[in-house]
This record gives sequence, structure tokens and C-alpha cells, in this order.
Amino acid sequence: MFDANYKIDLSSKDIEFIETALQTQSKILRLQASAGSADARSKLDDVKRTLAKIDMQRPVARKPCKKPSWLYYLGLAT
Repeated sequence: MFDANYKIDLSSKDIEFIETALQTQSKILRLQASAGSADARSKLDDVKRTLAKIDMQRPVARKPCKKPSWLYYLGLAT
């Protein structure tokens, strides 16, 4: 079996809501897995993997640099 990737149109608020729900589910599954449930452990791994995918695809906010970089001194900084 193969994984099919789908593109869906979600707002950032929708993604935050889904992420919060998955974090809550992760806490529940962690408790069940610690009680010895192998099925919960498997689902927990899936939830963690999905949360990691969401985190990797989140746009990174660039922070302004307080000190000029070496590119500044070379005249390449914008």
C-alpha cells in the first residue's frame, strides 16, 4: 500500500485547531501507551509523525539580525 498525498485548502486557524486536537490526542494516547496498550503506541507514533509534518511545513518567521553579517561587509547584504 502507498501513501497518497492530497492538497486541501485550510486557513492557518484551521491548521492551529487541528494541531491542538492532535496534541490533545497525543496526551491521551501517551497515557494509554504507558498502561501497556500496543495499539495506542502505534497510534501515538502516527500522531507524532503527523505533528512533525505540520511543524516542518510551517513557515519560518525571520527575525531581523541585530549585528551585520559577513555578507554586509562584502556588500552582498540586501
